Amino acid sequence: MHVSTVVAVFRRAAMRAPAAALSLLLCLLSHVASCPSSCLCASDIISCSGGGLSSPPPDLPSYASRLDLSHNALLGLSAGWLPGPFHRLASLVLCKNLISQIQVGAFAGTPHLLSLDLSSNRLTSLNESIFAGLTKLEELLLIGNRIRRIGPGSFSDLVGLRRLYLSSNRLTNFTVEIYEGPSGPHNLTHLDLSYNQLSTVPVQSVMSLSLRGGVYLQENPLRCDCTLLALLQYWTWKQYRPLVDFREEFPCREAASFNCTPVGVSDMPLQAQTYHAEPGGRIRIPCPGLTLPVQEGLLVFWVTPRTALNSSGSDPTSHLAVLSNGTLEIRGALPGDSGMYGCAVARERYLKPGESLEVRVLVGNSSSSSTPGASRRSSTEHFNTAFTTLASCVVSIVLVLLYLYLTPCRGREGRGKDGTGCSARVMALCSDPREVESGQRRSNGKRVAFLEPQAEEVCRTMNSGEGILRSGTRTDSVLHVFMDLAL
Repeated sequence: MHVSTVVAVFRRAAMRAPAAALSLLLCLLSHVASCPSSCLCASDIISCSGGGLSSPPPDLPSYASRLDLSHNALLGLSAGWLPGPFHRLASLVLCKNLISQIQVGAFAGTPHLLSLDLSSNRLTSLNESIFAGLTKLEELLLIGNRIRRIGPGSFSDLVGLRRLYLSSNRLTNFTVEIYEGPSGPHNLTHLDLSYNQLSTVPVQSVMSLSLRGGVYLQENPLRCDCTLLALLQYWTWKQYRPLVDFREEFPCREAASFNCTPVGVSDMPLQAQTYHAEPGGRIRIPCPGLTLPVQEGLLVFWVTPRTALNSSGSDPTSHLAVLSNGTLEIRGALPGDSGMYGCAVARERYLKPGESLEVRVLVGNSSSSSTPGASRRSSTEHFNTAFTTLASCVVSIVLVLLYLYLTPCRGREGRGKDGTGCSARVMALCSDPREVESGQRRSNGKRVAFLEPQAEEVCRTMNSGEGILRSGTRTDSVLHVFMDLAL
């Protein structure tokens, strides 16, 4: 029952009989917040683990966001195995049960499920559409079952799946279409196939999957051959975590432990190379360290920024192709083809630090990639120049104002020999006001004279001891500033 319904019922009852309303409220609240006796409830988390249940309790609260039914005796999941829809349920834990069958539509009542744990059950196969409707599922755990077969389309509805755990099962085939392509998850970033019975893996497909995330293959009876060695050497050089963390659990630990030294692989140190191509042009890139001619039957893999190719299955007319001699060819180069390309081939030894299996490809103007940085540097330099100029102007203005408004000293009003006095008012700014009174002039003194002509009079001369103002009219001289700075 919804909380708003409870409140409405309580209000109507309270208006008639307060005591009865209180009893009704307590009854309703106990019904709303009920928790099955075999479970523990905390907020929206319901745990019914370890109760020996053969079916879920019928009164499970539907508001649960996490439901734990692990360590019970559930035998199967039918279409109506849950007591009702659980639209808030995000995590469902069903591990450590006896589940051997899952019917189509078993998860129709949990459309918003994000994590599903079916580990340690008795599943032997995964049929098509058993996970139908779980379009938002991100994590699926199937560890420790008895799965031998995964049917096509088993994960077709899991478009949001990111992490898939199939460890400790009985899988013998690595079916690529299940994990990628139109009939598989599109966003898979973690695939755990460890502790199965895989003897071979499609190296090219595994390389492509590894571009998106981790592929775990340890503790499988993989047959060690030159193709697998190429993969392991490349992963070792890339410091690929699923291999580095479990290196002792992989075969082919030593390259020299079996005969896989193809003719044509150089033992010279490998240096990083950069290749340039014009848009729409064609470029051929040799595999680093691989000399020509190449041994017949030798598989050469190229890992591009988006996928992986090999010399046996490439279409010679496609945009990207690996030629029979191991050379990568890019036809009709596009700016999007720029990036790092790695060449994987079985070698006599593992690479040393500093050696490179990759080359850099730049399509178009090689400086285009650095243009943004150059633009930022140029903009910064222009800003710094403008800021410095502005700061210099401000400092200069401040210094001039300070200079002009130093302690003033009054100048003497002199009269010329012709008896006509200069009607201007003169003010001198001195380093020492006493200089004006004494008429002395020191070498380090400085003076500023302001002249304000009266009417149309022309100031012919000023006191010769203070400086000389040559003839000037109102039209050509309103303000004269004289500075005498001692050097």
